[in-house]
Amino acid sequence: MECQDYGLTRNTERRNLNLNPLQRGGVLPTEARIAMYEFADGYSVCDYCAGRLDEISNPSIHNFLDDLANFINVDEVRTVHGAREGKFAVMHALCNPGDAIIIDGNAHYTTHLAAERCGLKMVEVPNTGHPDYEITPEKCSETLENAMDKGEDIKLILLTHVDGNYGNLTDAINIGKIANNAGIPIILNCAYSMGRMPIDAKALNVDFVLGSGHKSMAASGPIGVLGMKEEWTDTVLEKSSRHGVKEIEMLGCTSRGAPIATLMASLPFVVERVNHWTDEVQKTRDFVLKMEEIEGVKQIGLRPKQHDLVRFETPAFDKIAENHPRRGFFLYEELKKRKIVGLKRGQTKWFKCSVYGFSDAQIEYILNSFKEIAVKEVKKE
Repeated sequence: MECQDYGLTRNTERRNLNLNPLQRGGVLPTEARIAMYEFADGYSVCDYCAGRLDEISNPSIHNFLDDLANFINVDEVRTVHGAREGKFAVMHALCNPGDAIIIDGNAHYTTHLAAERCGLKMVEVPNTGHPDYEITPEKCSETLENAMDKGEDIKLILLTHVDGNYGNLTDAINIGKIANNAGIPIILNCAYSMGRMPIDAKALNVDFVLGSGHKSMAASGPIGVLGMKEEWTDTVLEKSSRHGVKEIEMLGCTSRGAPIATLMASLPFVVERVNHWTDEVQKTRDFVLKMEEIEGVKQIGLRPKQHDLVRFETPAFDKIAENHPRRGFFLYEELKKRKIVGLKRGQTKWFKCSVYGFSDAQIEYILNSFKEIAVKEVKKE
């Protein structure tokens, strides 16, 4: 059999500035790239496994998980294949088909899929709509009370810490208090925050916390983090009756090979970089203000920004696209000429971006590029 060329070459990060907020927190440091090479084979971390991934001592996964638990301040932690698998594991362990759960209106689609897979009824907390799209503690409390008044037995609350559409940071502390006072366990989905900003699960008043290694913790992935309070370990980490050491919700073992090796290698780097979170937020705020100097460009979502993911409404670029020979593709192509990538092809009405991890000089270049493109195309008209 003769196989075709699958095009397995990627130089996006080496040759371009990548604005994709999905990828900014997943860029590997040198140490993780070395670990990826060493542990690229599928079961490479399992050479000395006695049956439980979390108990392997060579490489020291066991000690790594202790450090990870301390980093996010939880009693117990496991790696999973992604934040979505963590959601499913908790839902499946705590709920039965037909049970109701509270989710927020900015939840990632995988929240819906995990709940659907478990056969759960979702009661949604609405956001405040344009332009802020905020999930407020008041609306969470109201939604919970209304659901309970209608006879719903709410088994779980899932809150998105930072959503992937607007980059809004929710008031997890006060929403966590609402859940605690109602006696309902709460999951905080930190896929866009754990590894970028400091996370203290106990201070945030949550029972479970989820992270994404490939999205925000500088790991190759796919890999996620599931942390929990001690009171839930027997339920979520229940062991098999037939295979004594295997944890049922983990399906025995989770990530092997490069995903967990890169997460381990990146942890010291990630622990250090969250100390610079306030600097990253300030860079983002400055970026927003200068982008809004372009007429017809406006940030939506909560202001001032508390996270690096930014969504802009860009009617100015959309107006240009109406008469441009390349239509909606012009913005992507003009940026690509300048070695800037990460925006979706054909998108001009709005776009999401992030300058997380870029230097001041790089951000200035990105800003000037957007401004140059706007001026150039307006002059053509």
